[in-house]
Amino acid sequence: MNRGDFDLEQCSDADLLRAHVNGNRWAFTLLVRRHHDRMAAVAYRTMSDPQEVPDALQDAWAKAHEMAAQFRADSQVSSWLHRIVINSCLDRMRRSRVRAAKLVAEIDTQLPNPTDRARDVDLAIALNRALRLLPEEQRRAILLVDVEGYTVAETADILGVATGTIKSRCARGRLKLSVILRSLRTPV
Repeated sequence: MNRGDFDLEQCSDADLLRAHVNGNRWAFTLLVRRHHDRMAAVAYRTMSDPQEVPDALQDAWAKAHEMAAQFRADSQVSSWLHRIVINSCLDRMRRSRVRAAKLVAEIDTQLPNPTDRARDVDLAIALNRALRLLPEEQRRAILLVDVEGYTVAETADILGVATGTIKSRCARGRLKLSVILRSLRTPV
């Protein structure tokens, strides 16, 4: 995608954001393309109603578009976008007075052959249910660190808390998960 004076495909995310702020009308589009799938996955795991996800994502992308000039570059653009998506989802959930967050979209649509993976599906469903039983703060920390693969520092930045807080939320959440999932363990 060569739009303007340079090849946007070769630009870093931060460069794309700067190009957008400086008036390049293609830069933000490319940024959205790069990050849409991951941000959609975050939104689906955060929202309690999957039908609300497209609207929450649209709100998040609009917010990122208008706030691009305020990006401070003290974190990665992906972390900044992640935080905007999570906040957009939480705002939408608050407005609709929904308290619980749904973690995973329908598992059956994601598996190519559900018959061959029945045990995996059972485990995924049990894990999904167990995660829903965790307090929201612990669930979000575990999702970002253990599922999405963010570092503790990136997760702290995304959620706006100290790294020690993320470590303790993950530790407490993992302990609770182990107790909840103990019934799934088969005796050796």
